Amino acid sequence: MIELHFTVVPSNFSSSDLPSPSWNSNGLIPAVVLSLCFILGIPGNIAVILLKPNWQNMSSLSQSLMLNLAISDLLCLLTLPLWIYTLLHSWTFGVGTCKLLSGLVYCSVQGSQMTVFAMSIQRYVVVVHRKSCKQVRKGVLLGLIWLVAVILSIPTLVVRQLKKEQKWTHCQPKYSSDAQRVAVLLTEATVGLACISLVAFAYINLHRKVSHGAFFNNRQTTRLISSITFCFCVLWVPYHTTNVLGVAAICLKNDFLFTFCKFTWNITGALSFVNSCINPFLYTFTSKKVCIVCFKKEPLQLDSRNHQTPDIITISEP
Repeated sequence: MIELHFTVVPSNFSSSDLPSPSWNSNGLIPAVVLSLCFILGIPGNIAVILLKPNWQNMSSLSQSLMLNLAISDLLCLLTLPLWIYTLLHSWTFGVGTCKLLSGLVYCSVQGSQMTVFAMSIQRYVVVVHRKSCKQVRKGVLLGLIWLVAVILSIPTLVVRQLKKEQKWTHCQPKYSSDAQRVAVLLTEATVGLACISLVAFAYINLHRKVSHGAFFNNRQTTRLISSITFCFCVLWVPYHTTNVLGVAAICLKNDFLFTFCKFTWNITGALSFVNSCINPFLYTFTSKKVCIVCFKKEPLQLDSRNHQTPDIITISEP
C-alpha cells in the first residue's frame, strides 16, 4: 500500500499515469469503485458503531473487535472523497496533508486487516478447540493491533512526497533507490499474504467443523463463514500478488512487467477498499447466525467437572 501512486492507500495506486486532463480507465475505474465504497461503507460502519446489531450474545472481546473493525474501516472510508477528487484532478492540499492522510489511511487499513486476523483466530480457538478467550485482555489486544498498524504505516510518512508533472501535482512515494522500493513492497506483501494465509487456515478448519460436526450442522452458517474467507482473500490476494510481481519486475529490470503492475495496482488497490465496505454486513450477519446455531444445536451443560467446556456465550463468540 505504500506504493500509492495515485494518492490513495493501498499505496501502489498511480495518478502519475493519468493523462492530463481527461479521464480514462486508469483513474475513472478506481474512482467509481471508491465512490461506491464510500456511499455503502460509511452508513454501514456508522450503523454498526451506533446500533451494535446482534451483539447481545457476544462476549466482551468479540464486541470490542467488532467495534474496532468498524472504527478502522470508517477512518479509512472517510478520507475517500479527497482521494477520489485527486484521482480525477490534482493534489492541492500540500505535502504535510499528503503525508498525514496517506499515513492515516494506511494505518486504518492495516488496523482493519489486523482486526480481521484477530477475529479469525478467536473464532478458530473458540469453535474448533472449544476454548474460552475470556483470559485475553481486550485492551492489550487492541493496543497491539494498532501498534502494529502504526509501525507498518511509518514508511509511507517517510517516502511520501509531492511531484509535479505538467499541470498535475501528485502525492506519491519517492524512493531513494530500487532497494528501498523492493524492501517496502516485499514487507507489505509478506505481512499481507501471511495474514491471508492464517485467516484462510482458520476458516477452512472452522468450515470443516461447521460442515461435519453435529454441533454446527447448519448449511446457512457454513455459507456465511465461507463468504467471509472468500471475500477477504479475493479482495486482498490480487493486490498483494501484484506487489510480488512488482518486486520481480524491479529485480529483473523488466519495464513491461512493471508498467503492467502500475496499471494493475490502480484496480486491485481500489478493489481492496471494498473489504472495508462489506465488513459490517458480513461480520454482523454471521455473528448472529453463529449464535443462533449455538443455541439451537447444543445447549451446553455447564458442568463444573469439565472446566474446559466454554459457556454458551463464549461458544457464540465470532
